[in-house]
Amino acid sequence: MVKFMGKKDIIMLKEQGLSNRDVSRRTGHDRKTVSKYWNEYLRRLQRLDEPGADIKAIQESLLAQPKYNAATRGRRKYTEELDKRLHEILKEEKHKDHLMGPGHKQNLTNKQIHKKLVDEGFDISEATINIALAEIRKRQKEVFIRQEYEPGERLEYDFGELFLDCGEGMKTYHMAVLSSPGGSFRWLYLYTNQKKAVFMDSHVQFFEMMGGSYQEIVYDNMRNVVSKFIGKNEKELNEDLMKMSVYYGFRINVTNCFKGNEKGHVESSVKVLRNQIFADNWSFNSLEDAQAYAHSQLMKMNENSRVEEEKKRLMPYRPPLELAIIGEAKVNPSSLISVDTVFYSVPEHLVGKRVIVKKYHNEIRVYAGNEMVCKHKRLLGNGKMQIDIYHYLNTLYKKPGAVRNSVALKSIPKLKAIFDTYYISQPRKFIELFLENRELPIDEIIVLFEQKTQNKGEIDALDVVKPISQIEVSARAFIANYATLVNGGVAQ
Repeated sequence: MVKFMGKKDIIMLKEQGLSNRDVSRRTGHDRKTVSKYWNEYLRRLQRLDEPGADIKAIQESLLAQPKYNAATRGRRKYTEELDKRLHEILKEEKHKDHLMGPGHKQNLTNKQIHKKLVDEGFDISEATINIALAEIRKRQKEVFIRQEYEPGERLEYDFGELFLDCGEGMKTYHMAVLSSPGGSFRWLYLYTNQKKAVFMDSHVQFFEMMGGSYQEIVYDNMRNVVSKFIGKNEKELNEDLMKMSVYYGFRINVTNCFKGNEKGHVESSVKVLRNQIFADNWSFNSLEDAQAYAHSQLMKMNENSRVEEEKKRLMPYRPPLELAIIGEAKVNPSSLISVDTVFYSVPEHLVGKRVIVKKYHNEIRVYAGNEMVCKHKRLLGNGKMQIDIYHYLNTLYKKPGAVRNSVALKSIPKLKAIFDTYYISQPRKFIELFLENRELPIDEIIVLFEQKTQNKGEIDALDVVKPISQIEVSARAFIANYATLVNGGVAQ
């Protein structure tokens, strides 16, 4: 391309009266190029004398840097097929952003995108790809229309991850976040996963707390909402979610793919709640303690919301939707049932019988006939056990020698320590005291035993043998050996 200095040289030489051939020879430019710039110069000079001419614009064109007319020049190697593939790669990058969240550092660079295209067989330069990417990224951004909602009209739902130490070391936990743009109200529930049981439970808990449901709930395309995509725009919704919407009376609204802005209130709520509640406090004794702490902080955060007004406009209250998965189990000789590879104890009189099991996301309940006989915190894992010593008291009373090494006792470390220290020679006394107070919860039973062990008078009344020191053991062994020698090798 001829630069401005070359254009100036052509004009200066032509004004001296040289021919196009002579100017071409001196400047090294083609005769057609010389003719093009000279004729263009003369045309613009003539326009200066025209009535009403824009003198300033003509002057600028006379002195402008020469350039190609890019509008009429087509790309030879940047084909429609290449453009389509480039857009596909950028769409994949957006999907990655959605999965990994903001701030991740695994985006493809322009250089990596160029290499990817070359590896796929496209003959294209890195400079051309850089220009194409810049053009795509500079295109007019989407315009968002600000929305306003009335209280009780719309609820937005999303999941967010966070790191907490809930007594088991630092682990990933999940927040089910429910956000009302009309009421400026935010709430969350903590879980160990994002499975369907958790997803459903968070709705039921929230509707129960609010005393009704919203007219519409907005979700993204999470698996708990969309079971299957049919074609480009159609979606098959999760059947359990549809049943819930029928029961509570809300409409299901699913955003377009990768359009988090369509539920922007809850998207921001995930960040706000994670930061304001858990940025400064992330260590708790248990998940229940973390949830209680979150509840107290949420109450403060929502003090200025319109939640009370919103409650008056909600859909009518419905009793909590039953979410349990119901099944059967047979009680084995150890008075255990197996539920999803985890063993749970049941009362001993049910050995050999079949019981009904209701599985919830966080607990299981066991029924014999229509009566609930026990419940346990639900565990996850292969071969784990959840044992309740109350379920074995009658058998342990009959077999007191089995108390010491029983899994039931070992599952309560504090109680096991008391037994080993004070009751190891009187296991029946231990079980008798347990049976007399079997109506008390286990925490109160432990307190009762601790009080008994601190009161020496009561311990002596129970004839409990006090712990024997190592010196006493050695002394007794010496006396026994001495007696054996004195009696001619026969111990008395």
